[in-house]
Amino acid sequence: MTRISAQLSVYPLRQPRLSPAIDEAVQICRARGLKVRMGPMSTWVSGDDDNVFAALREAFRSAASAGEVVMVVTLSNACPASEPTTATTGD
Repeated sequence: MTRISAQLSVYPLRQPRLSPAIDEAVQICRARGLKVRMGPMSTWVSGDDDNVFAALREAFRSAASAGEVVMVVTLSNACPASEPTTATTGD
């Protein structure tokens, strides 16, 4: 078992409402026991690699069942224990 983290964004295309597919993806990740942190542009999840990959596959299939969709995922095993931090500007 390897802990990994993933940052994912779900973009439903040509659908009258965007939030159902996004909300369902988040619920799927939670149901798989992943730690979930939602942001304004993406969702960060972490957990056992088998659960993360299974949740991503299920979330994509669920979103695709409602219509065309794009899912962007970034995976990491380098910082699975850390939560993302807010970026700061050089002001």
